[in-house]
This record gives sequence, C-alpha cells and structure tokens, in this order.
Amino acid sequence: MRIDKYLANMNVGSRKEVHKLIKDGLVTVNGDVVKTPKQKVEDHDEVMVGDEEIKYQQYHYFLMNKPKGVLSATEDRSQRTVISLLEPQDRYQGITPVGRLDKDTTGLLLLTNDGQLNHALLAPNKHVDKVYWAKIAGVADESTVEKFAKGMTLGDGTELKPAQLKILKQDRENDSSEIKITISEGKYHQIKRMFGAEGMKVVELERLQMGKMTLGDLEQGEYRELSPEEVENIR
Repeated sequence: MRIDKYLANMNVGSRKEVHKLIKDGLVTVNGDVVKTPKQKVEDHDEVMVGDEEIKYQQYHYFLMNKPKGVLSATEDRSQRTVISLLEPQDRYQGITPVGRLDKDTTGLLLLTNDGQLNHALLAPNKHVDKVYWAKIAGVADESTVEKFAKGMTLGDGTELKPAQLKILKQDRENDSSEIKITISEGKYHQIKRMFGAEGMKVVELERLQMGKMTLGDLEQGEYRELSPEEVENIR
C-alpha cells in the first residue's frame, strides 16, 4: 500500500495533508524518512509521524447509543448524522451505520467499515435478532402477542416473519402500553407498521440489543470501540 493511502486511511489527515507531512520530513518508515507519497509500506513496517507510531488497522467497529434527532446516514446537507457524533480521529474512511434507525428512534447502532460484517448482520437468512423497547399509544394484549408470533402480512402485501412480543405494562385508563419486541429482520419502519396494522401507534422506540451486542452503560450520544473479542462474538 502507498504510504499516503496508509496514513489517510488511518485518519492522520486528508491525502493533501499527508503529502505535506511527507514533504516536511515528518514521516518515517523503519527509521528512514519518507521521500515520496508513492512509497510502499507493509503491515509489519514501523510507520511514524513525528514521535507517534501509526499502526494500521483495516476495520473499525463502534457501538453507539443513538440519540433522537440524528440521521442514520453518512452525510446530509442540512441535518446531523451519526457520523458527526464521532470524534474526528474516529471518522475513518468507509465508516457507515449497520442498518438504519429512524430519526426519532434511539438506541443501539453499530458503525463499521467492514462491509462483509455489515451484510451478515442485516441479511434476513442470518436471523440476527434485534430487541426493542417501545411505548405504544394503544393497549397491546395477548391477542397482539399471538398475531405477531404467527408472522404478519401488512396491507401493502409485505410479509413479516414471526416476532416475539412481551408486554411490560398496560395502562388502559390512558390507552397506552410499554412492550419489548424481538424481530429477526429490519424492514422499512417495520415495528411502527406492525403496530399500525393493529390500530396502535409507536410513540417511543429504542433498540436495546442486536445479536449479542447490548448498550451496556452507554448514554445517548455516546459510543465506544468494540474490542477484538467482541467483534469475534458478533461474527
């Protein structure tokens, strides 16, 4: 790999900024000053920028507790995206959210530049469970549980796989419920459409878990990098 691409991929700076670092003699490989941005480097080489060693890491994985009002997208001209919540040094090339949470939905969101893992977690045939908590306008009951458990066909013909619905709280006086629901797919506005088909409305929605990943003690808007062990667990 070229040294300028190596450093740009590791978010040392833009390609232009990296070229200036090289021109200023601040980049060394195995102790030798780099003379040209075209110089090739290998994974085992020692790459230094000033006094800092830059170790190459191909893939990065961040677990975020997405807050409301932020888009699950890489960029937008007028609205904040989840990428904007990352510190500048963590905005590696190719980092994207795995799947989407609606703008008003909160909770667990994985961001990575590992396209293979991204696909594996979203593929319907992989059956990666996703667990959500929701507050509902309307009273969900055992008949709702049974309908969801059998799988549903929505009014537009969309077929949904069986979902596990657990009722946490019923408030008949205020016509509301709190539920936990587990689904194995992630179709467009799926949970909102499921409850809408039963004459109810999702007021709040939070994703708690995806596969073996849980939010832990992350507050909304916070994120952390997954450890190598955690990455292996979700593979």
